[in-house]
Amino acid sequence: MSTQHLSEQEQLRREKLAELIIMGIEPYPAQLFPVNNTSVNIKGNYTEETKELFSDVCAAGRIMSIRDMGKANFAVIQDGQGKIQLYIRRDDICPGEDKSLYDIVWKKLIDLGDIIGIKGYAFITKTGETSIHVKELTLLAKSLKPLPVVREADGEIYDAVTDPEFKYRQRYVDLVINPSVKETFIKRTKLINSVREFLNERNALEVDTPVLQSIPGGAAARPFVTHHNALDVPFYLRIANELYLKRLIVGGFDWVYEFSRNFRNEGMDRTHNPEFTILEFYVAYKDYLWMMETTEQLLEKAAMDVTGSTDLPVGDKTISFKAPFKRISIFDAIKEHTGFDISRMNEGQLRSVCKQLHIQADDKMGKGKLIDEIFGAKCEQHYIQPTFIIDYPVEMSPLTKKHRDKQGLVERFELMVNGKEIANAYTELNDPVDQRERFEEQAKLMERGDVEAMFIDYDFLRALEYGMPPTSGIGIGIDRLCMLLTNQSSIQDVLLFPQMRPEKWGHEEDQQKS
Repeated sequence: MSTQHLSEQEQLRREKLAELIIMGIEPYPAQLFPVNNTSVNIKGNYTEETKELFSDVCAAGRIMSIRDMGKANFAVIQDGQGKIQLYIRRDDICPGEDKSLYDIVWKKLIDLGDIIGIKGYAFITKTGETSIHVKELTLLAKSLKPLPVVREADGEIYDAVTDPEFKYRQRYVDLVINPSVKETFIKRTKLINSVREFLNERNALEVDTPVLQSIPGGAAARPFVTHHNALDVPFYLRIANELYLKRLIVGGFDWVYEFSRNFRNEGMDRTHNPEFTILEFYVAYKDYLWMMETTEQLLEKAAMDVTGSTDLPVGDKTISFKAPFKRISIFDAIKEHTGFDISRMNEGQLRSVCKQLHIQADDKMGKGKLIDEIFGAKCEQHYIQPTFIIDYPVEMSPLTKKHRDKQGLVERFELMVNGKEIANAYTELNDPVDQRERFEEQAKLMERGDVEAMFIDYDFLRALEYGMPPTSGIGIGIDRLCMLLTNQSSIQDVLLFPQMRPEKWGHEEDQQKS
């Protein structure tokens, strides 16, 4: 990057970098720094009785503040767990006659944001703050860009970056200056660990299935298309892993699961990202009624493990994950919120209902898509507390077993929480003849221009012909569930690096290097 495009602060830091090198100080040393303690451990465990345990502290972190006291300085560093104050005296750093290391390096060439390593001992200042008295100081990484200025007072943080454009593009800076952001992603990992523990305790087997697929199956969605050069054929980034997991049930595994990174070439908003994480699991000899009870148990455990409670603040509401959850059929839900009983309507009648409800419907939409549009537009936002929407029409569910008691319906549920779908589950269709007919109906919708209609997966049909035991399966949106458990209103706030438009650097030389 040419220096003519740098800010004054950035130019000054590069000049300091050059001075350090001239002085023989390596600004990015390669050797290991023997960290033996953290800010949280020292502040949480140091007392007069334990001070001997903290007499030889070796710590490292990023400089977040400096108070110049002349021949001594107070500074605050931030490590991976928190912050701690340092007390740095010139005579300790430079015990001999030559004080240049302190007077030049520390006073002039060290900046906020630099990463340093220190050796010393813990003590408590006169104001009662647990700190580290520094005896040795090592520069570990020179920061060439200044951090955004953040002030703290009375426990409140001021001037922390809130601009989404900055936060999502430069998440690395967001994590440094906003502690709550790091806590969100720690909770995300706790959520995944909790779910994995729940499944492993029940002897489920975690597996991996292909991300590149020749058939984008398992869901109704528009795929990303790529090309396999060696095979000279188109491939698709997976929209779901369902059909591969069910192949494994055919192969003899009783319970399989996968945390799947899926890709759908669709719109982006506060609850949709084109790349997302979903948990799918499939269990032989079970049905959707068993799956509802299991889902309640899983989510109740996850809420407790992540937050310590089953009652969670979500915006201005409190949502309870305490089982059992409410259940209502999709037809009853639509009748309750629109006044229309659509249970016996054909495609033309459904179009008329859409028109009366001012819901846009085009000729590409079949009966299933029309019902989905009605429910999405008029019903789902009303289901704030966890609610199972059950017993969908067959046209909406090409991979689901027909209902054992209700003609024209299938054994399916979607779990709605805070007005959004969190999970989708079936008693899986294992009749290969019926499945072929469903795929053929999807093919007809594709011919009408429905870009989300399913392809015919002939290999999956072949697998079913060998025999798949009665099975129940579910997909749970990890990103949306994480939003609920961390009280975030946007999916981008629970993704470390959400998709964004490519950044325009504005300089030809930068574009060539990037």
